Amino acid sequence: MNIIGGPASQLLAGRVSEILEYNLPISEYRRFPDGELYTRVLDDFDVTHDITIIQSTVSDSDFISLLQLIDACSEAARINVVIPYMGYARQDKRFKRGEPISARAMARAIKADRVFTINIHSQSILDYFDAEAVNLDATPMIGEYIKNLKFKNPLIIAPDDGAIPLARSAASNLGIDYDFLEKTRISGEAVSIKPKSIEVRGRDVIIIDDIISTGGTMAETISLLRSQGAREVFAACVHPVLSNSAILKLFKAGVRGIIATDTLDKGVSVVSVAPVIASVIKNI
Repeated sequence: MNIIGGPASQLLAGRVSEILEYNLPISEYRRFPDGELYTRVLDDFDVTHDITIIQSTVSDSDFISLLQLIDACSEAARINVVIPYMGYARQDKRFKRGEPISARAMARAIKADRVFTINIHSQSILDYFDAEAVNLDATPMIGEYIKNLKFKNPLIIAPDDGAIPLARSAASNLGIDYDFLEKTRISGEAVSIKPKSIEVRGRDVIIIDDIISTGGTMAETISLLRSQGAREVFAACVHPVLSNSAILKLFKAGVRGIIATDTLDKGVSVVSVAPVIASVIKNI
């Protein structure tokens, strides 16, 4: 099999290729003077073999690069597409009249034999792909990373009940407690927010979510847990979008550290999802 890394996922593609010892063709990415993208797979590859393209669609141009790579590899026996981070996935429904379901529009444009995503925002998006689509879970890798660090009585917290599956998956089989933050209305104006079942005082707390984007909600959660006596508070996520001043917000709120995967290649991407991708590709 050949592994082709798109411009947004070259490091991750290299790591997957290294694990599997598969061919890693080199590609060229540049822009024409008018701003249009140019993409070319420079190395020859055996069209009788499968191609796996690994490309996060962080930006509009990243999505175009993915479509160009798929077309460039159209003669391959089968094309597998791995989208570690899928942009537009949070627009998975029509919120106002006249809006597109952008996740559906993006998914329908991708023509491949198989598509793999990682902790996509909503599983329902998989139904939009015109191919067999599977969502992979990277949170156990985050859990293993947490277990190997010297935390004091660690507790994994989901910021809301929607993130409970992430916290449960990260804590599974590791002997680490997990809980979620619950809002309780005290009066017409007062709301209490605290872990549902477990006291955080004196413990190292890791808040986990699928995406940290602007960091506003995560920063509020960090401040809250610190005020409730948590020893240290860490922020963890699968997809470190971390736009604008997100990292500064987290540190100003008192975060001790940020733990993220390399679905997006950032300075905080200390956990690689390459083994997760390599395992599923190997068994195709």
